[in-house]
Amino acid sequence: MSALETTQQPIPPFHLAFPVDDLEKARAFYGDTMGCGEGRSSSEWVDFDFFGHQIVAHMADCSHNRLHLSSVDDHAVPIPHFGVVLNMTQWEDLAKKLKAAGTEFVIEPYIRFKGLPGEQATMFFHDPFGNAIEIKAFADLKSLFAK
Repeated sequence: MSALETTQQPIPPFHLAFPVDDLEKARAFYGDTMGCGEGRSSSEWVDFDFFGHQIVAHMADCSHNRLHLSSVDDHAVPIPHFGVVLNMTQWEDLAKKLKAAGTEFVIEPYIRFKGLPGEQATMFFHDPFGNAIEIKAFADLKSLFAK
């Protein structure tokens, strides 16, 4: 049974720590542009509510962030990346907000597998520190793991 099939218990939030080299820039991007609420913080890190999940921006040297790419649907997908699966309305709203903020997309928002099992919306972009992010949405969330 998958986590999505467990209707009695919510999916537990994930935790991800990632490098940034400017906490104010992180607050502007994740807080203002992405709309993520801020939690605890110190002079070395900031917690953000990433759509119900905890991500933590930690001060680090970002000059070593290396870009790797994987070919998917004739796109060069940045590896590693992290993200979240939203509902379609949330995804569309966030895509509009990111475009309005002048976000440079690695892969522009588009729909994959249109009309097929697993139909999904996706977009890729980098935060100001080179961390790659993918935001997805599914026409039917039950098809998250469809083959």
